[in-house]
Amino acid sequence: MLQNIHSPQDLKKIPEKKLSSLAEEIRSKIIEVVGKNGGHLASNLGVVELTIALHRVFDSPHDAIVWDVSHQGYPHKLLTGRYGLFHTIRTKDGISGFTRIQESPHDYFDAGHASSSISSALGLLAAWKLTGRKDKVVAVIGDGALTGGMAYEGLSHAGQLAQNLIVIVNDNKMSISRNTGSISRYLSSLTTTASYHNLRHKIDRLIDDIPYFNRYIGKFIYRLKRGLKGLFFSNNFFVDLGFEYVGPLDGHNIKVLEETLRRVQRIPRPVVIHVVTKKGRGYSPAENDPATFHGVGPFNISDGVVEKFDTLSFTEAFSRKIVEMAKKDSRIAAVTAAMSKGTGLDSFSRHFKNRFFDVGIAEEHAVTFAGGLAAGGMTPVAAIYSTFMQRSVDQIIEDVAMQKRHVVLALDRAGAVPSDGETHQGIFDIALFRTVPNLIIMTVSSAADLGLCLEWAVYGTNMPVSIRWPKMSCPSEIPSFSRPVEEGKGLFVEADEFAPALSARLSDEMESSGLGSAEGAGKDVLASGRNKVLFVCTGSMYAETLTAARSLLLKGTECAIFILRFIKPFDEQFFLQSALPFKSIVFIEDGMKAGSFSCYLEGLVHRTRESGCNTRVLAFPDRFFGCGTREQLLDEAGLSSAKIAEAAFSLVQNA
Repeated sequence: MLQNIHSPQDLKKIPEKKLSSLAEEIRSKIIEVVGKNGGHLASNLGVVELTIALHRVFDSPHDAIVWDVSHQGYPHKLLTGRYGLFHTIRTKDGISGFTRIQESPHDYFDAGHASSSISSALGLLAAWKLTGRKDKVVAVIGDGALTGGMAYEGLSHAGQLAQNLIVIVNDNKMSISRNTGSISRYLSSLTTTASYHNLRHKIDRLIDDIPYFNRYIGKFIYRLKRGLKGLFFSNNFFVDLGFEYVGPLDGHNIKVLEETLRRVQRIPRPVVIHVVTKKGRGYSPAENDPATFHGVGPFNISDGVVEKFDTLSFTEAFSRKIVEMAKKDSRIAAVTAAMSKGTGLDSFSRHFKNRFFDVGIAEEHAVTFAGGLAAGGMTPVAAIYSTFMQRSVDQIIEDVAMQKRHVVLALDRAGAVPSDGETHQGIFDIALFRTVPNLIIMTVSSAADLGLCLEWAVYGTNMPVSIRWPKMSCPSEIPSFSRPVEEGKGLFVEADEFAPALSARLSDEMESSGLGSAEGAGKDVLASGRNKVLFVCTGSMYAETLTAARSLLLKGTECAIFILRFIKPFDEQFFLQSALPFKSIVFIEDGMKAGSFSCYLEGLVHRTRESGCNTRVLAFPDRFFGCGTREQLLDEAGLSSAKIAEAAFSLVQNA
């Protein structure tokens, strides 16, 4: 059936008795494609029946269905004409793993961060009302996203406006990591009110069956139902905000969902429908471990075994190091925002339960809470993805940096982030945070370097520190990565360390041609007139820079690498001395070029050097970047090893 559904209109033609089979088809297709491409599995398997019911009752795209985060939008994509492209999901030039305006008229918003659906949906509905449009707007939000403050701002405003917004709360008791806090417990407590809802539905059916009179007694029935609520439970948060509350409903019963949605369509007030679903439904590995299968890489469908990094990843290196440090220091605490597994803090949470705080999808609170921990004498490490740390700019400025709170901000997934698309790229943090006074910014190159930088951030300073690393395997270690951390100083690495065989060969060639020795950063170089290239890179770009540098050595061009262990503060004199022997400098930064540190350094070189120097800045251009592997994204941005080498060769030729 699925391949013959080209729009929701085709879905509406399918007999009710075949819908359960369709649901299984959708699940099979999602498992098949996510098993190959990776993606968000458990959340999508849990909303299949809900999505079918929504598209059978409402008239998308005339009616708008707004998915919060939208990582649960795979069934929506399959039912809105994207079956033929579904195999390309999360791949370069394929369809997105989230809703995307350019992709379909059924996608009203580009979404990827949590807690925004109610605000977006309410704004859309208000605009339609002002322009005379009478179509419906439905916001679908998970219980995990209700830990985000923006969701409550939207709920509060919706209650004030009294627009007939429909909010579906998908209660699966899981966000990225298991939900914690009062919101999850509150939603669970509402599931005990089934007796009230059974009675309410009976009254609704009775009134519907009374011809002519049903519309006249609506106000009386509304008051009666409000009274009944008071008998069965003392309060309801949604009702207090001005919403009509319906639920809890079995989120896997299509018939019940459809009946309820059709009734709710007629209510001229804001409504919350509480739906209970099971994350990972229909695939036992995902049901048993929904956190792992929330956002997952390719996996073996038969047993659910997930492909992993062949070598140690930066996330795993961080996980091991913070546990090691916390064993020796009871002041170290860890904070995350519903992503303990993704940031590597799951191990910390098992070892030090009392010092681990998962605040839910509430990054702003996480940062300010960490500032409070620091004020009380703890040393908090707040581990949050770079893309989500964007949501805490004000809190970093006001509650951490301005007050000089000793908080360590661990930014995982900095730089190019594979597969998740525009909303998840970690390319904005350097430009956003390097202008913040008192905030130290570090980048790391390897597992050993990460360990030393984390130790320094905890014990080497009393100021707030941000440390960033990418989503990738750690490169092979070199001696420089184990050098002690000196505030403001980068790592100057010569070719005889990162490519000893090539450096030795080049040295022999130089000596045989009378150009002198290649040993040392500046020996005989300026006197010989031979052009040398210096690569200046953020730590997470070391692997690509290394490959480019080796390409230059193979072609007989001397080079070295300066790694920006510190972006702020920065020892300019040390850098300028290291760069002095080089006539060509290529700056490589896995952040936005606009506002980049590399552009500042390029200007510094030209302002302070008396002799000429050719320079080039390679960073992300001024646009958003979509899906693709890390290699594809870097190549698209001009940051692949081949394009770094190409830029360096160009400088050499034009010197």
